[in-house]
Amino acid sequence: MSHNEPPADQPTHIGPSAGPSAGKPGWARKRIAVPAALLVFFVGVGVGSSGNNGQERTSAGGKAEPRPTVTVTETVGAEPAKADDAKPADDDRRTAADEKATVPDFVGMGLQSAQDKAQKLGFYSLTSHDALGRDRMQAFDRNWKVCGQNVKAGTSASTDTELDFGTVKLEEACPAKEEKAPSTQGGKMPDFTGKSVKAARGALDSGTSLTVEDASPEDRWVLAESNWQVCTQRPAAGEALNGQPVTFTAVKFGETCP
Repeated sequence: MSHNEPPADQPTHIGPSAGPSAGKPGWARKRIAVPAALLVFFVGVGVGSSGNNGQERTSAGGKAEPRPTVTVTETVGAEPAKADDAKPADDDRRTAADEKATVPDFVGMGLQSAQDKAQKLGFYSLTSHDALGRDRMQAFDRNWKVCGQNVKAGTSASTDTELDFGTVKLEEACPAKEEKAPSTQGGKMPDFTGKSVKAARGALDSGTSLTVEDASPEDRWVLAESNWQVCTQRPAAGEALNGQPVTFTAVKFGETCP
């Protein structure tokens, strides 16, 4: 045997083994071992999700098993309550109408206090108005006081009775007799002299063309009409109202008409 020849049991090359993978990079020659359980899982998923409309699934052993059946039970709604089970609304109203309380004397009380007292007795239908006939709104009840009431004090009345309070502002004196709102009943022009411009406007037809001018030489804008009183009017009181325009001159309450 020549010293230049390798032994018979020795490979005749040095370096990577010859074969199909010879000369390929290392990553190309590596084999990936897939666990058998994972392979079975993917096979099972494929079998379970195909066919039979999803009614079967494949177990870990590859055997198809039926899906658990979900039973949906339809619940029939409860039978509606019979008329006898609920108290009719008419009976409720009748019961409220049958309840009575003695109406106190509210005159001299602050409007808010009068309303609170009425509610404690069961009266909840409450309203108020301007006793001076100026058609002012009682925006802040604590700033008004009661001068009169529509139900006489000491009367036993149903608690669903509406109580209406005639009021003035705290700094004002109650009138000896309430001022009535003007009216155009009969189709004639009322006498609006001394009435508030707001009350006069409210008495006229809503479609009436109305002009209001400052009666003083100051030529002021008439803005808060409940604070202005009529000095002159055209048409004159007693004339027929046929849709003609109406003109007022006015000054503020507390001022003297010229």
